[in-house]
Amino acid sequence: AQIRYSIPEELTRGAFVGNIAKDLGTDVAKLAAANLQVLSDSDSQYFSVNVNTGVIMVSERIDREQLCGQNPRCFLHLKLAIENPVEFYRIEVEILDINDNPPEFPSDEVSLRIYELASLGARFPIQPAQDPDVGTNTLQTYHLSANENFNLNVKARTDGGKFPELVLERALDRELRAFHHLVLTAEDGGSPPQSSKTRITIQVLDANDNHPVFDRPSYGARLVENSPLGTLVVKLNATDVDEGPNGDIRYSLSSHNSAALRQIFAIDEQTGEIRVQGNLDFEEATVYEIEVEAKDMGSPTMEEHCSVVVEITDVNDNAPEVILTSFSSSLSEDAPPGTVVAVIHVRDRDSGEQGSVQCHVSPDLPFQLRKDYEHQYSLLTSTHLDREHVAYYNVTVSASDLGRPPLSHHTILPIALADVNDNAPQFEQASYEVLVAENNPVGSVLVTVSAADPDSEQNSRLSYSILPAGGTDPGLDPTRYLSIHPTSGQVSAKLPFDYEQTTYLQFHVEVSDGGSPALRNRTLVHVFIVDQNDNAPRVHFPRAGEDSATQFRISPSTAPPALITKVVAIDADSGRNAWLSYHLVEATDPGLFSVALRSGEIRITRALQETDASAHELLVVVRDAGEPPLSTAVTLVVLVEEKGPEALQGSEARATDGGGLPMITLYLIVSLVLISTVSLVGLAALAVRCL
Repeated sequence: AQIRYSIPEELTRGAFVGNIAKDLGTDVAKLAAANLQVLSDSDSQYFSVNVNTGVIMVSERIDREQLCGQNPRCFLHLKLAIENPVEFYRIEVEILDINDNPPEFPSDEVSLRIYELASLGARFPIQPAQDPDVGTNTLQTYHLSANENFNLNVKARTDGGKFPELVLERALDRELRAFHHLVLTAEDGGSPPQSSKTRITIQVLDANDNHPVFDRPSYGARLVENSPLGTLVVKLNATDVDEGPNGDIRYSLSSHNSAALRQIFAIDEQTGEIRVQGNLDFEEATVYEIEVEAKDMGSPTMEEHCSVVVEITDVNDNAPEVILTSFSSSLSEDAPPGTVVAVIHVRDRDSGEQGSVQCHVSPDLPFQLRKDYEHQYSLLTSTHLDREHVAYYNVTVSASDLGRPPLSHHTILPIALADVNDNAPQFEQASYEVLVAENNPVGSVLVTVSAADPDSEQNSRLSYSILPAGGTDPGLDPTRYLSIHPTSGQVSAKLPFDYEQTTYLQFHVEVSDGGSPALRNRTLVHVFIVDQNDNAPRVHFPRAGEDSATQFRISPSTAPPALITKVVAIDADSGRNAWLSYHLVEATDPGLFSVALRSGEIRITRALQETDASAHELLVVVRDAGEPPLSTAVTLVVLVEEKGPEALQGSEARATDGGGLPMITLYLIVSLVLISTVSLVGLAALAVRCL
């Protein structure tokens, strides 16, 4: 079972709390016999039980504030133990608060320092009074002594605490009253109520009650961008009617200004002059708004603010920029006109006409600019390209603005033309004429044909070949006599030439490049075989065998300059090598006969005498004009005899031969002249071509 009692705090010892025997409905004698004991939960034994009467009494002083503090309810718990049988009873004693504590301030005196220009409604907190009682016995209200300037406001917290604060209701004026003395009373709700007081002394501090005043609420200025350092922006003017330090003004840039603005402008704290100390760039900012403050030197200082609006005027200080959005540095030479090479974006950070950009390229180049839209151009090919004519272009794109003076920017675009196989190889000569001495050594280089291809790399790699003859005669096929190196173009002899068999040979050399498909070209090569003196003259008349002489008979009466005979020889060579001369080298009587140098006619030079020999042996040498000359010798025997039958027949024979010899000589001379003329004409034509 549980029994509850309520008693006020601060009861005297022996004060009655309750009758346990009555409340339990038990006989007092029975409680005494049951060995009644009182057990307390606390360390102190605040209560005792009279076993004879069953009354619970206060045995010690009970201070509720000490036991429970600010808790609204306070309890002490007891346990009663009895024997026979053993039983326990719980007793709860509520300790009721009494108004035994007045509110108390932390200090009997409070000092405040308030500036005379404190704002109306300003609040000044006062340390609150403390009352350990609870409920209505605790602190309930404050009272402020009567005054003209301050009112009392009490703030209540959710935990029940109350905090006093002074509220300025009327402006202070230190010059009228320097100190104010107030009394603050704290009162609880007990019956009777208890209270305490504290004295408040307020010192009115002299204030810098006149702030600086600018002659204008705001200032304006206009500057040209890139103004030199130190340029004056504006001179501020502020005044303060206070005297002494309170009227001494210092100018400064407000902390509201950005760090970047502080790097551009500076202010003289004494004169208020704002000057340029950094770079003014219209493209970064067109307007600057500078917050300026003017402070006096009073304590506390007073300040005033104004703004300075600085407009920046643009100048043409930014050249246009050329940005390549797309660009191909390699372009096929067969690209059609209108092919896009690059896409160009242009911009100018200036404004107005100074920011308007025009682009152009040189009209001498096969490129043009097309304006796609504002600030974008396309670089196009304007004509057909030829890498062999120009393989590489440096296209200068010039961008100019419309400022005065205009600024420009030049960007060079390197464009290389990629080769296509659009050019056939070209020989250096349309035809070649070659003089080759007969009997040339095998493998000797007769001529080197050379071709050029203006294409590049594989498209310009050339290969030479000799085309076979188109006829059916294999003897005329040039590949039988000649070969050509496929890369150098050197034409070499596979066989030695013989002028007497071949005097002239012509053939075609074809050159092809390495492109796909390959392009080809041809040239004609004329080979003239030059005669060498490799054939000695051959005597056709008179015919004689080896180691034998031809005999001729003449009459003793033969008179000079009778023609005895004529030596006829032919040389298989041509030209000077075939020009023959006849010489009488040996004779029995050197003065009796003579030989014509060119015709080979042998004539008698004087009349025969009886003393002359009857037989005369003549050694005639036929020599050509070659270098070195070649010759052939023939031996003639002239017999001097009277005419007889044989002599007559011999005479007829001579007459017949003599009649035929002049015609043969004429034919030989005409043939030699024609051959010599053709040779000279050929040599002259070759010399002209070489020049």
